[in-house]
Amino acid sequence: MSLPLQRPGRGGSVVNLLRKAAGHDAVWAATAAVLAVSGDRSARRAALRGAGSVAIVAAVNHALAKPAARSARPVRDAFPGVFPRPNTASLPSSAMASAAAFVTGVVLESPRAGLAVLPLAGGLAYVRGRNALDHRGRVAAGVMVGLGAALLTCRWWPVKPEAAAAAAPPRRPAPALKGGSGLHLVVNPSSGIGWTKDTADTLRTLLPEATITVFEPGDDLLALLEGAALRAVADGGALGVCGGDGTVNAGTATAARHRVPLAVFPGGTFNHFAVDLGNLTMEDVARAIQAGDAVTADVGRASSPEGVVVAADAGTSSDAAGAAQTDTPTGADEQLFVNTFSIGVYSELVHARERLEKRIGKWPALAVGLAKILATGSPLSVIINGRTRKIWLLFAGNGIYHPAGFAPTYRTQLDDGLLDIRVVEAGTPLARTRLLLAVLTGTLHNSRVLRTAQVRRLDLRVLWGEPHFAYDGEVTDAAYRHLVLDKLPKAVTLYRPADQDQWLH
Repeated sequence: MSLPLQRPGRGGSVVNLLRKAAGHDAVWAATAAVLAVSGDRSARRAALRGAGSVAIVAAVNHALAKPAARSARPVRDAFPGVFPRPNTASLPSSAMASAAAFVTGVVLESPRAGLAVLPLAGGLAYVRGRNALDHRGRVAAGVMVGLGAALLTCRWWPVKPEAAAAAAPPRRPAPALKGGSGLHLVVNPSSGIGWTKDTADTLRTLLPEATITVFEPGDDLLALLEGAALRAVADGGALGVCGGDGTVNAGTATAARHRVPLAVFPGGTFNHFAVDLGNLTMEDVARAIQAGDAVTADVGRASSPEGVVVAADAGTSSDAAGAAQTDTPTGADEQLFVNTFSIGVYSELVHARERLEKRIGKWPALAVGLAKILATGSPLSVIINGRTRKIWLLFAGNGIYHPAGFAPTYRTQLDDGLLDIRVVEAGTPLARTRLLLAVLTGTLHNSRVLRTAQVRRLDLRVLWGEPHFAYDGEVTDAAYRHLVLDKLPKAVTLYRPADQDQWLH
């Protein structure tokens, strides 16, 4: 009768569990899933970068490591008859490369989340070393490969800077609404927030004196905003919106027309405008409202000398429900935008990326979506400021977006008076192949297929092709093919906490 070499116990169970997980990337997929559902925006970005880093390691391992020379594995070498030589390469340690890649990717986006996952990576390293699964050299090489993979992701997806620590004074005074008195808030629960009674209770707890109107199926969103703005003017208060970027767009246009301050709550799926503004949480907005802290922002405009610009399709997005229109709140020949305006395949690309990025990461999702769209889409023939071009897409940002290249993510200023124009050319030789290769290698900003400019005004005529216009995530059908893009400088006053100097100045 043989005796057990190690008495089983809680410590042994943990070690055995770590040993089973040590060679499987599934542990990092599970960890990324936990971070993604945490509700913290930086943790979600960390999960995506970590998963993308592990994907790069897997690609390197399959493409480069397998053909490489195999090094010795101590346990298998000691018992050659029991443990045959593996079919995969043994240098560097792929398990440690994945661990290092994931942890580094997470730390780049969220040091706090990185500290949470670091013990898991350390435990895996300990187990592999203790059980002689890897030479120290293989472990070190794996760590270096993992670090390199995580840093390589920054070439396609630069790390988004954190908010500045120093507080900035408000750039324009706004009414200080104690307890939210005078705030008329319109909430669109269909914008992706997962609206619950707890969410409603949170808003009412933060701003007990505010008037809150919840959009219901069958309501007219524009009518609700119009009524709320008129009451805000009468009370000397402010208009508030809680929803996605489509709701924010409609609220901004209404606030600009009535010259009433606007409070933007992060109530959508992505909250692009609220995050660029610095309103990361509902508590941030409530604090700014009660203190009267505010800034100004430009609003982009697409207008047509020929008449009505767009007719929104209310079925294109839940955030547009109830907001179908044949003209805009500011005039029959204008469409305002707070984030972006685009024609061509850009809107299709964004939707394809958003469907995939939670599973495979932002950059891989972008590449997959681009390849599919280029295979099935058709370019447009246009005249831009008097020059005829053949293009895949034209992107116009309300303010300068970062990073440079094909995947703009955030802005550092909302009142610079400029449009960020990015045009992907289709008239150069092998345009589709060159475009895809440039995106895959992270060199699009140096490629001849991408043209960029920062302008105050742009004249655009569509000569041939079906122009799919999109503004702030809402896809529209164009009524006219001649557009002028420009800006309304400092058109809206927005509440933003003074102690959250989020990328503006």
